[in-house]
Amino acid sequence: MSGSKPRSKISMSPVEHPLTPKIRTEVQVMFFDTDCAAVVHNIAYLRFIETARTNLGEQLGLGLADMVKTSLFPVVARTEIDYKKPALLGDRLVIDGWLDSLDRSRFWCGFEARRASDDALIVTSRQMLALVQMPAGRPVRLPANWRTRYAHLVRAFAA
Repeated sequence: MSGSKPRSKISMSPVEHPLTPKIRTEVQVMFFDTDCAAVVHNIAYLRFIETARTNLGEQLGLGLADMVKTSLFPVVARTEIDYKKPALLGDRLVIDGWLDSLDRSRFWCGFEARRASDDALIVTSRQMLALVQMPAGRPVRLPANWRTRYAHLVRAFAA
């Protein structure tokens, strides 16, 4: 299927455009985020990204309360993650998230996690999402105003 192939390289920074939705959140690595060597385990990074994506969703009109009212939910279809350096127990991480690209029915969000103390790049990630109307579980097209508002992020795909 055209357009569904993963990119060979995860985007490293948000599109520099004033209308690109972006967020920044900070987390502290807790004991339950680490293994017996006090190194963050891979599932914890996904939780950090989930928190950032939820905050980004607010900017996109996909706030938690809105989802409950409309029964329209962003569903993760793909996650790509590259681990660059380990984070450790007690580290404070800054997670940046942004809307990376979109087409008619899917959108990609990009993420970077950096250690606050030295700005070391810890993780890069991208997630592909689709909007799903519940309870039917049917994917729906992205809101029409997204193609206008975020025209600089629209990717051309074969029909």
